[in-house]
Amino acid sequence: MDSRGYVHVYTGSGKGKTTAALGLVLRASGAGLSVYVGQFLKRAEYSEHAALALLPTVKIEAYGAQRRIGAPISEEDIRQARLGLEKLKEAVSSGNYGLVVADELLVAVRLELFSEEDALSLLDVRHPSTELVITGRYAFPGILERADLVTEMKEIRHYFSQGVPARKGIEK
Repeated sequence: MDSRGYVHVYTGSGKGKTTAALGLVLRASGAGLSVYVGQFLKRAEYSEHAALALLPTVKIEAYGAQRRIGAPISEEDIRQARLGLEKLKEAVSSGNYGLVVADELLVAVRLELFSEEDALSLLDVRHPSTELVITGRYAFPGILERADLVTEMKEIRHYFSQGVPARKGIEK
């Protein structure tokens, strides 16, 4: 079996980037791999936190402070994101995890919580056997060039545009 880890990017305007990453988390956990999930711009109140807590090989952390979507960026948002990036660097470089997910990392870059270079440093320190999944809209050229797998989710239609809020168990 190939023990090399690869870099995945799930990006685009469509729904399903985090969901795809979490599907891979489920598969990796079922195969006995240790998994670390770090979520930017989110708080630990999403339903996946409750589900993943039941899986002994999965650790999930949220780096979202008290931010709400559309709210202005605060110093605390920046502090939380940078702390999260350091935790991700530790996880991805340690060799202790078969899979590391950097959820919404690309949005954190877009919001200038840290730089593209800071984000790319995850790839620089990644342990060779660790699979790294990066999600979020706004994938920048440097990350696309260095990824081994890039999937773009394209929105065709979404009920959110008809005023349907995020629903527990489906979108949150």
